[in-house]
Amino acid sequence: MKSDKADFATRVVQWQQTQGRNDLPWQNTRDPYRVWLSEIMLQQTQVATVKDYFARFLDTFPDVAALAAGSQDAVLGLWSGLGYYSRARNLHRCAQQVVQVHGGAFPQDAETLSSLPGIGPSTAAAIASLCFSERVAILDANVKRVVTRVQGFDADVAVAANARALWAAASALLPTPAHAAKDMARYTQGMMDLGAMVCTPKKPLCNVCPVAGACAARKAGDPERYPVRSRKLKRSSQALWLLWAQSESGAVWLARRPIPGVWGGLYCLPLFDSEDALRQTLTPQAQQQLVCEPAFTHVLTHKDLHLHACRVPLKETTQLGEGRWVSALEWPGLGLPAPVRKLLERT
Repeated sequence: MKSDKADFATRVVQWQQTQGRNDLPWQNTRDPYRVWLSEIMLQQTQVATVKDYFARFLDTFPDVAALAAGSQDAVLGLWSGLGYYSRARNLHRCAQQVVQVHGGAFPQDAETLSSLPGIGPSTAAAIASLCFSERVAILDANVKRVVTRVQGFDADVAVAANARALWAAASALLPTPAHAAKDMARYTQGMMDLGAMVCTPKKPLCNVCPVAGACAARKAGDPERYPVRSRKLKRSSQALWLLWAQSESGAVWLARRPIPGVWGGLYCLPLFDSEDALRQTLTPQAQQQLVCEPAFTHVLTHKDLHLHACRVPLKETTQLGEGRWVSALEWPGLGLPAPVRKLLERT
């Protein structure tokens, strides 16, 4: 076991070079802007989804200075559909801070990086190790699974003290200081790849794992038991009615959603908890023209939204409280929730 653990990092590095993912659009670069952008986009989002967003984002904002100079609406517009929109708001704030405080250059150590908006300890470590070869461990969901299984770490990772202990366990597996400059980038990528491709949540491919000999969970025969987490978020559901007011010219009434809250910071059709509440915002004549479509479900990570779109033709002189009329040429470039964008694209 001791010898297996001693060459753990070497095995990960060698496996990544020959078997890992090496053709993703944000790989084969030490540009911290691209690495940072990909790391933020990949939080809670699958690689296949991120690829197109990553390319479109770089087309508009090719570097951190361009992003810092852009408007939040433009950022949210490009982010529309990726979800977790606080990531986009923090992305914009972070770019501005990098330009204003750090002269447009990303800090090269994880500690300083983690002080920037939206960059947590694992993301900071990913940037520092992938771009600057800092000897520091990451702990995203995939790597957390690998580390808990390899180390047989059976403490509840939802407990803060145990989470700190897991960082120490992950750090114990890093390449030696003598090899850090050469191996850290590939090691970090290799740990992410192992979790995504081999050490999967269900039915891990232990027979092809390059570090199977060092894995305590495999030896015990129960790798799916890890990581141990007691507190789990429960799914919930919510019904919402959307007031889809549209003028003859194709303009729609949109209001910016409050922060915090669902779709915070995005432009949205006005939301109501009931059809009656929605109707009360309209004149009796407008109510007669209101048509509510069958409900459809939009799935968030921990909540199902049952959405009812209610259409009504109105003149652009009509005011519906907070918000404004947005022309058919303008709204496609705004940050809109994915289901609202799909609704409006039908017209």
